[in-house]
Amino acid sequence: MRTRFQLGLDELKERLLEMGGMAEAAIELAADAYRKRDGRLAQQVFEREKLINQSERTIDELSVDLLAMQQPMATDLRFVLAVLKINSDLERVGDLAVNIAQRAVNLAQEPEIEVPVDITRMTTAVSTMVRRALESFLSAKSEVAQAVLEMDSIVDRMKDEAFISLVGQMKAHPERIRAYLDVLLISRSLERIADHATNIAEDVIFWVSGDDVRHNVRLSQEPDTDATPNH
Repeated sequence: MRTRFQLGLDELKERLLEMGGMAEAAIELAADAYRKRDGRLAQQVFEREKLINQSERTIDELSVDLLAMQQPMATDLRFVLAVLKINSDLERVGDLAVNIAQRAVNLAQEPEIEVPVDITRMTTAVSTMVRRALESFLSAKSEVAQAVLEMDSIVDRMKDEAFISLVGQMKAHPERIRAYLDVLLISRSLERIADHATNIAEDVIFWVSGDDVRHNVRLSQEPDTDATPNH
């Protein structure tokens, strides 16, 4: 028979994955708003971000309730702590999607410019990182999370290339500085979303194995034989 605590872990996992889906959708909507210069799509991002914020509060409350209910074993404790951190990262992803959507609104009000940066390609890479980070959480597989960490350098390189190209365009076309700055800030927001996906992957690795891979730090050498919460 499943205990109240185990059922609580089930609910926590389900709600976090639901929130992750909303964050993924917000990224895609924001990118579409930029690509199509569509303010209505941007408005959908703003509305979705309110739901993401609401989910963050709910997950925080559930997590605290579970920790207060009993003293969980090591793996379950790491699971709840990872959920709390992932929850915060997903909320920030929602905020960054709003930033992208707002820049898209600004660009829709400006004359079209020639953009030497493939924002769509960068969005695809970032969305893939978020999706795989969530998949690693769902499957409790650290190797999937590790693959996310390895993708981060690719997005970093895209952001650096975007910076060089866009600054060059600003110098060549000073009358369009505002528009190019908006595109630059979109690329920066995408890179920051990738950072949050990396954070999520690191938290999954910590939950599954007990290893702290931030800054290449390892806390343990022996992974738990069963990283799945007792539920």
